[in-house]
Amino acid sequence: MKTTHKLASLLTTIVMLAGIADIKAQNIQLQYDFERQCLTSTAEMFRPDGGGSTYFFVDMDYSPKVSGAYWEISRELNFWQKSKVSWLSVHLEYNGGISTAAGSFNNSWLTGLTYSGHSKDFSKTWSVSAMYKLIPRTVDTAGKSQIHNFQITGVWGINFAKGWCTFSGFIDFWREWRPWQGTEFITVTEPQFWVNLNKIKGWDKVNLSLGGEVELSHNFVEKGFRAMPALGAKWTFN
Repeated sequence: MKTTHKLASLLTTIVMLAGIADIKAQNIQLQYDFERQCLTSTAEMFRPDGGGSTYFFVDMDYSPKVSGAYWEISRELNFWQKSKVSWLSVHLEYNGGISTAAGSFNNSWLTGLTYSGHSKDFSKTWSVSAMYKLIPRTVDTAGKSQIHNFQITGVWGINFAKGWCTFSGFIDFWREWRPWQGTEFITVTEPQFWVNLNKIKGWDKVNLSLGGEVELSHNFVEKGFRAMPALGAKWTFN
């Protein structure tokens, strides 16, 4: 199951582009996870407006029946899009989910600031968010309440080879006590690589991309390092 979010390449453009153009993006992904031997579908939506933007994604795992669901929804507040600090926004986020193996995941509530940037032609975009993270009912190994935590998220998106290829992803680092695992700090990154087939002559309306991702994590799935590759397809709705 993915974490933040992803977020993938969409979140990197939230602040920079919301006040510059009428940009809307939705996509559906289907990937096969070789490590867990299951399919994961992802539905993403990004929509800007005059006060910022809204982003969400929903993941569902199938093995072969639905075995888990996870979602994140975030809001970037930026009422000063035409000012000199348009690169800074206030970030609000919720995430949570459920799994047939682990039961309900801890709800998480996040708030903080996001810094975003881009190259002149917007072929390269990035953002960094520093957030306070509230995780209710979390305790440490001594049973003491540890609901107050933090998270740092970095997101990037790079289009290259004349738009044929996209390299995007995110990295999350946060504090979350897991007494059953004996860990306190978690890192997850999911770099994705896509080949965009709409660059084929005559395929300009075929918004299909082929590629995949590798989930690299430390203390996320279990204690220690894990690498979980996946291959799949993505359809983007204009």
